[in-house]
Amino acid sequence: MTKLLAAAAWTGVLAGCATIGAVEPMGAGPAPTPIATESDEARIAALLSRMSLERKVAQLIQPQINSVTPEEMRTYRYGSYLNGGNGGPYGNEYAPASDWLKLADEMWDASTAPLANGEPAIPAIWGTDAVHGHTNVVGATIFPHNIGLGAARDPDLVRRIGEATAAEIAATGIDWNFSPTVAVAQDDRWGRTYESYSEDPAIAAEMGAALVHGLQGKAEPGGRIGQGHVLATAKHFFGDGGTTQGVDQGNVDGDIARLEAIHARPYPAAIGAGVEAVMASFNSINGTKMHGNKPLLTGLLRGRMGFTGVVVGDWNGHAQIPGCTNSNCPQALLAGLDIYMVPDDAKALHASLLAQVKDGTIPMARLDEAVGRVLRMKIRAGLLDAGAKRPSQRVHGGDLALLGSPAHRAIAREAVAKSQVLLKNDGVLPLKPGASILVAGRAADDIAQAAGGWTLTWQGGEDLTNACFPGATSIWAGLKAAATEAGGSATLSPDGRFDAKPDVAIVVFGEKPYAEFAGDRKDMVFADSEGLDLLRKYRAAGIRTVAVFLSGRPLWMNREMNAADAFVASWLPGSEGAGIADVLYGRRPATGRLSFSWPASCTGQPVNGPDGALFQRGYGLSLNQSAPVARLSESCAILDARSADWFDLGRLGAGITARGGDVALPGLRGTGGGITARGIDRNRQEDAREIVFAPGSTLTLTDQGRATGGFRLVYELANAPTAPVTLTTGGKALDITAGLTTSAGKGWREMIVTGACAPGNGRTLSITSAGPLTLRIAKIARQDIPAGVDCSF
Repeated sequence: MTKLLAAAAWTGVLAGCATIGAVEPMGAGPAPTPIATESDEARIAALLSRMSLERKVAQLIQPQINSVTPEEMRTYRYGSYLNGGNGGPYGNEYAPASDWLKLADEMWDASTAPLANGEPAIPAIWGTDAVHGHTNVVGATIFPHNIGLGAARDPDLVRRIGEATAAEIAATGIDWNFSPTVAVAQDDRWGRTYESYSEDPAIAAEMGAALVHGLQGKAEPGGRIGQGHVLATAKHFFGDGGTTQGVDQGNVDGDIARLEAIHARPYPAAIGAGVEAVMASFNSINGTKMHGNKPLLTGLLRGRMGFTGVVVGDWNGHAQIPGCTNSNCPQALLAGLDIYMVPDDAKALHASLLAQVKDGTIPMARLDEAVGRVLRMKIRAGLLDAGAKRPSQRVHGGDLALLGSPAHRAIAREAVAKSQVLLKNDGVLPLKPGASILVAGRAADDIAQAAGGWTLTWQGGEDLTNACFPGATSIWAGLKAAATEAGGSATLSPDGRFDAKPDVAIVVFGEKPYAEFAGDRKDMVFADSEGLDLLRKYRAAGIRTVAVFLSGRPLWMNREMNAADAFVASWLPGSEGAGIADVLYGRRPATGRLSFSWPASCTGQPVNGPDGALFQRGYGLSLNQSAPVARLSESCAILDARSADWFDLGRLGAGITARGGDVALPGLRGTGGGITARGIDRNRQEDAREIVFAPGSTLTLTDQGRATGGFRLVYELANAPTAPVTLTTGGKALDITAGLTTSAGKGWREMIVTGACAPGNGRTLSITSAGPLTLRIAKIARQDIPAGVDCSF
């Protein structure tokens, strides 16, 4: 789910992480309006007959807590609400758990306050993205991301993780989890690959169903969810892991039967496990946005798969349907959506839907069908029972000691250990008792990096300190404790320096945290050299090394493999770093096996099968297997490619001209030929340019022969184009409208133009917009781009 929240919603990290306080007891609130206890379908029919049109429409609208107050809830009676990835109670994303519970009670009281004329008061439910534990809340247990659980491939473990997560969610008064993600990632350049259990749909189906069982605590469709459990959501239906080039929210092309066999396969398993909700995906299937795809949302999901629960939208996903906006989109409801996730435009959407029901655009039968599904879900959650209680008074409600409890941390530690995949070992593992170890790398004592995205903040981040994770154990802390218990010693060295030569150096390094679309990559090459430099340094000093690689996907690591005596794929383990020490010291066996293929060559392309794989899916060593890896090729054209920046740091390089129509724009400043350009600040003063196109105008950039190869542009687009946009180079015109539309509103992105799409790249690059367009450019480069690298916009 996309979380783009206003800066005002943010609080200082250190200040926020320091606000963890004692739990305040909750007072009793008004009892909800009693509802009859007939059979479920009779109850739904009776409720619908008593609800006003305004209240029915409200059941289909889901705003976020940053944009709706308890007072507005009392007025509008929205059916549900959510917290965004950077949202928290009362504007504090680092709010103590007691504040989450307090707000849940306030929203319950507001939505169940008696209504006039005997109309039933339907309680609102709160949904959250607890994708690897209840990780929006400070102090919660942080489990490994799904890619690690796929490597563990232990359905019972995943079920127990679901139970623990549900208990922590319920403790804070929240009813609904937007999890599990059952995407079948097929292109690991996708920034959400770590949310996928596997490239194998069978593994994704098995693990997803297990998490549903754990979250909901029920075994059969149609049954009640267990007390102390929460509603689950299978997402994102469907194809989110199959977009072209792994571009988040992009398009999935291909024969529909083949696509279903891969990407839709996990959903029958989730439905069989009784999942109460399915979330529609942002992506398109063969050009049709899923939020408006009736043949798939209704025909496939409802008809052929037999799903009877709620279909919920993603963050303003309905607005991506052609002709729709955040506040006006009957097409989504008519296609099969039941709940609009509309974070900040709830009132306007309520007004438009109400008018569309009244004028017949939306048939009353379709409205009642959708509302009935929402009511059915609430019945199965026990929220419409006579005497249903406030969140703080339910099973687990207010038991905030459950967050990060020893029992839950023990499950997480087990999961960390079982997810470790040993890819290389020349005998250095398991570590010997009494050994002196040096633990090196900036990530070694960084819980935020080990946890990755969707942890306290949407993208996760380096700004989160260990103080933000009370009770958690970093990888360093786990190794230090294990070394001491084994009669040895451990020294932490973030920069890798040492005084006394250790027996073994453990180098912890990897990807920085990211979440959706910010984590999209253009290739599968890990270019950060911190870990590589340390491994080579220790090898030269005659020190044995273990590489512990933190990542949300497999990446080309041939250089690091060559430099290390042992290499461990640790994925994104979360808050219980001691699970890594358990394996390295042999306290637990190394049982993790790859759920994704690992690339052998530096082509930039992902692998999803034996072709091109250094290690195939299912590979992993046991600790008793000493299996050195033959020296791997370190040749990498992507890393070695020559590059010349000819627009960087807010200026044009020597010999380069920029033209708008026929009027030169020296240094990309000024106005001419329908083009307006001005300096803007990205990272430094005027290090980028904002270029405004009048309809039909062209910007032409000319390279005076300083460089060869393809073009790489770093750009930002606030709003999607309203008319076609073309890029021309070497006499080849490329329609880049779809790529720009996908990139709009997602921050700085990269565009690559190679000979694959523009043979014989010329000395000029022109961008023409048929309509008004505002484009920001931070960098343009000519680069020798290796064969096989995709063009991307």
